[in-house]
Amino acid sequence: MGYRLGVDVGGTFTDLLLFDADTGAFWRHKTPSTPHDSSEGILNGVTAICAKAGIGTGAIDYFLHGTTVATNAVLEGKGAKVGLVTTEGYRDIMQIARSFVPGGLAAWIIWPKPQPLAALEDTVTVKGRMNAEGQEVRPLDEADVRFQLGRLKDNGVEAVTVSLINAYANGAHEARIGELVAEVLPGVPVSLSHEVLPEMQEYERTLTTVANASVRPVVGKYVSNLRNRLASEGMTGKLSLLRSDGGLMSAQKAEEHPVNILMSGPAGGVTGAIWVGRNAGIKNILTLDVGGTSTDVALIENLEPRRQRTTEVGHLSVRASALDVKTVGAGGGSIAYVPELTRALRVGPQSAGAVPGPVAYGKGGTAPTVTDANVVLGYLPENLLGGTFKLDREGAKAAVQTVADALGIDLMAAARGIIDIVNENMFGALRMISVQQGYDPRDFALMGFGGAGPLHVNAVARLMGSWPAISPVSPGVLCALGDATTRMRTETARSWSRLARDTSPADLVAVLDEMATQVRGELLSDGVPEAEIETAFEVDVRYAGQAFEVPLTISAAVLESDGIAGVLARFDAEHKRLFTFNMDTPHEIVNLRAVALGRALDLPAAELEKGDGNPLAAKVRDHLLWMEGREQAAVIYDRAKLRAGDVIPGPAIVCEMDSTTLIESGCIATVDHVGNILITLA
Repeated sequence: MGYRLGVDVGGTFTDLLLFDADTGAFWRHKTPSTPHDSSEGILNGVTAICAKAGIGTGAIDYFLHGTTVATNAVLEGKGAKVGLVTTEGYRDIMQIARSFVPGGLAAWIIWPKPQPLAALEDTVTVKGRMNAEGQEVRPLDEADVRFQLGRLKDNGVEAVTVSLINAYANGAHEARIGELVAEVLPGVPVSLSHEVLPEMQEYERTLTTVANASVRPVVGKYVSNLRNRLASEGMTGKLSLLRSDGGLMSAQKAEEHPVNILMSGPAGGVTGAIWVGRNAGIKNILTLDVGGTSTDVALIENLEPRRQRTTEVGHLSVRASALDVKTVGAGGGSIAYVPELTRALRVGPQSAGAVPGPVAYGKGGTAPTVTDANVVLGYLPENLLGGTFKLDREGAKAAVQTVADALGIDLMAAARGIIDIVNENMFGALRMISVQQGYDPRDFALMGFGGAGPLHVNAVARLMGSWPAISPVSPGVLCALGDATTRMRTETARSWSRLARDTSPADLVAVLDEMATQVRGELLSDGVPEAEIETAFEVDVRYAGQAFEVPLTISAAVLESDGIAGVLARFDAEHKRLFTFNMDTPHEIVNLRAVALGRALDLPAAELEKGDGNPLAAKVRDHLLWMEGREQAAVIYDRAKLRAGDVIPGPAIVCEMDSTTLIESGCIATVDHVGNILITLA
C-alpha cells in the first residue's frame, strides 16, 4: 500500500505523520504553521519528514489532509461574494431565516443578527415552479433567467448559488440554470441545492448551499495551490481531504462541495483517538484535543463517534454531517489578562497563535499565555521537540508576573490560577458533550492529545471523574495520524416525509438500494475498488409535529428482519435517553441517507518491549515543580525509553518529541503494551 502521509494544520503548529503501510514503520514531525500561506508550512514539513524517512516525495502514495481553511474563511468573513438565484416570491429567504435567538431560555436581550452570506442586493428570483411531488407546475422562463444572471454579473458576484423551491424533489430547473450560469458568468463556480443538500426545509437547504458557494473559491484556490506546490516537489500521490464527519473525500470533491470540510480540522483527532482506543482495548472515550489556539472535545461510545446533522462554525449552522465536536477558545497560546473593570483573571479566547506565540517561545510575544504559566510552574521543561526547541523561562516568569501584580498575589499563585481557569473551560466543554447529552462521564476514559492535551488531561480527568486519563503515543501529531488512518466516505440524502404507519420496509429498502448505488458509484469514480466499498444507511425519525429529528443508523438486513417497528423502538429508546420522555404521537420518517465507505486501514500499533515495572532506565533527571500550593520533587522521564508495564508515581513529567505529559501528585501512571500512558488515582 506504500507510504501514507497525514498532515494537520493547526493555529500554531503543522503536524505530520508518515507511515509505511506495508511495514508499519512511522515518522512524525512538527513545524511552525505559516498563517499567511499554510502550504508553505506544509512543504517545510513534507521536506523534513521525507528526509527523516530517507525517501523522496515521489514515494508518497496518499497525502491525507485535515484543514481549517474553510472554517477560517467563515469565521473571518473572507468568503466569496455570493449571488443567490431562487424562486419568484422567495427573495427574502436568507433574511427571514429561522426565528432563533441564542442565549438560554430567555435568549439574549440584544442580539445583532448575523449578516446573511448572500446579500439581498445579490439575490434574484426567476419564474418557474416545481411542486412538492417534483412535478413542473410552471415552466422555467429562460429569457428571465438570463436577464437575472446578467444583474448578478453586473454586481460582480464571485460565486453563484441556485436554490429553488422543492428542488430536492426535482432538480431539473436548477440544473438548467446551472448551464445558463456557465454561459452568462463563465468561470464563476455554481452550487446547486439539489446536489449539495437534496432535503426538504427550504431555508436550511438554501443556507447550506450558499455557505458552500461562499467558501468554494477560497478552498478551490487553496487546494489547487497546494496540489501545484506538491507537484513541483515531485509528489504524484493522491490528495484527499478530511471531511467534517471523519471520512476522507477526494480533493476534487472538496473543491466542489467544501461545505463538507468546514470542521475538517477537529475531525482528525477523533479518528486518531478511535485508532488508539481500538489498539488499547478502550471503547468509551472522551477526547481532549488541546492545541495552541483552541480545545476540541468529542465523545466516542463503543468506538463510534457521535455524529450530528449540523455543522456549526461561529454563528453559521449548516445542514451537513459532522462529528459532534465542541470547541472552546482555550489552548496553549490562550492569553491571560486582568480587565480593569472587574479585576478578575480571564484566560482566552484571544490567542498568541503561531506568530508571535507565547513569550517562552522567544519569538517576540509579550502577553502571558497558558504555555508561559506551565513553564513557570515547571510543568513544561525548558527543552521541547526533543531538545530542538528551547523555552525562555525567565521571559515567561516576567510575563506572568504582570498578572500577579495586577491581582496582588505571588507569581506561582498567578500561574496556577491561569492553569485552573483554562482547565475549567475545558471541563465546561466536556460537560456539554457528555452530561448535557445524557452520558455519565465516569463511564468514559479521557484521552488528551494535541501539543498541550497531555499537560492538562490529568487535572481535567479529576474534574470529570473520567479515568483513566490517557496520553496516547505521539499525542502531538494524533490529528495527523487520524487523517492518515481514516477511510474514504461519501453520502447522499433524500427527503421521505411520511408517517411510519404509512411506510413499508420494502418501500424504504428500494429507495435505499437506489441511493446506495449512487454513493458506491462516487467512490468508484474516486478510485476505490468495488470490493473495498461498504454501505450503511441512516434514517431521521421524529414524532409528528416535532421540529427536529433523531438520526438512526440502520442496515437493509435489520430493516427487513425487524421491520419499521424495530426502527421505531430504537428511536423511542434514543429519544428517552436524550430527553428523558417519550410521546404517544405517531412517528414520522423525515429523511433517508446512504453512506458509502472505503476500506478501513487495519494498521496495528507496534508493541513495546516488556519491562519489569521500574521506569528508572527512562529517567532523565530529578526536577522541581509547583503543585498543590507548594514546591514538590518530581522526576522527568524520556518516553522513548519507557517499557510496557512501567509504573510512574506522580508528580512526574514524561517528555517526547511532540508533547509533554504531566502526572500529578496523588496519581500513578502505567505504560500499556502499545505505549499509551494510563493515569489513575493512586
